[in-house]
Amino acid sequence: MAVGSRPLVPSRLAPGGVAHGSRRTPRSRAGAYVALTKPRIIELLLITTVPTMVLAQRGWPATSLVIITLIGGTLAAGGANAINMYVDRDIDALMERTQNRPLVTGVIAPRNALIFAVALEICAFAVLWAGANLLAAVLALSATAFYVGVYTLWLKRSSTQNIVIGGAAGAVPVLVGWAAVTNSLSWAPVVLFIVMFLWTPPHFWALAIKYADDYRAADVPMLPAVVPFAEAVRHMIGYTIALVISTLVLIPVAELGWIYAVAAVVLGAVFIGSTLWLAKNPTPQASMRVFGFSITYVTVLFAAMTVDVFARHGFS
Repeated sequence: MAVGSRPLVPSRLAPGGVAHGSRRTPRSRAGAYVALTKPRIIELLLITTVPTMVLAQRGWPATSLVIITLIGGTLAAGGANAINMYVDRDIDALMERTQNRPLVTGVIAPRNALIFAVALEICAFAVLWAGANLLAAVLALSATAFYVGVYTLWLKRSSTQNIVIGGAAGAVPVLVGWAAVTNSLSWAPVVLFIVMFLWTPPHFWALAIKYADDYRAADVPMLPAVVPFAEAVRHMIGYTIALVISTLVLIPVAELGWIYAVAAVVLGAVFIGSTLWLAKNPTPQASMRVFGFSITYVTVLFAAMTVDVFARHGFS
């Protein structure tokens, strides 16, 4: 099928869940509250936090600090995601992918969900302040404020740049991880922030290509839902190239070695190649392969960074 004026999307969505929203209905009230936090997204955020802490420490930080930071980060991200579900419950009811979310099905009342979300944020701030430092706590809270205020309430329903600008919130965990260790910020975490900021658009747009009909049904101007497939992929290619460049800039800035450098080059080449391949294979199935690889990409990249630090500086 040739590329037309609209992205190619399936008439029916595939069964099962994806990293940005499961279609499975929670079987218990407790499960519904867990679902509010979007745990699969939290897993992705935490993948970047611990390696950043290792880089900041130039070795393994105190295990208690790692645990505290992960708990605080999980609570903060979970609260932000729950607020997002509270705000978006109207459009979630219109999208097939999100129709089984707890606030749509009525398993949890909106007021209770909001109270739960605010409680998570308060706990996150307290945990990070008491167990790490005030800077880490403020950064985590700022990510929630940005995600809710800028992305969810403002840009998501009004701009095709919604996930580009709003995605900055998902890049903050690297700043939190660095601040938890050093109680400061420097150029290395800033470059890591840029890496995650640039990674988000091609990652999310690959998913949005498949679920473009959902976004159209809810009148959400996610880029692949409002521009031709070819244009959406061109944007993905541009951001991916910028992403790969930023990962290479990190080498001198963070004084990383050959292990990370080789991983950054190889993974970057494959990521760019996958987006170019998507341009020649304009199908939802191909876009989901790119989406899946984008998760592998960030996971292996940060793992390589961790191994590089241990190889150069030791575990402790």
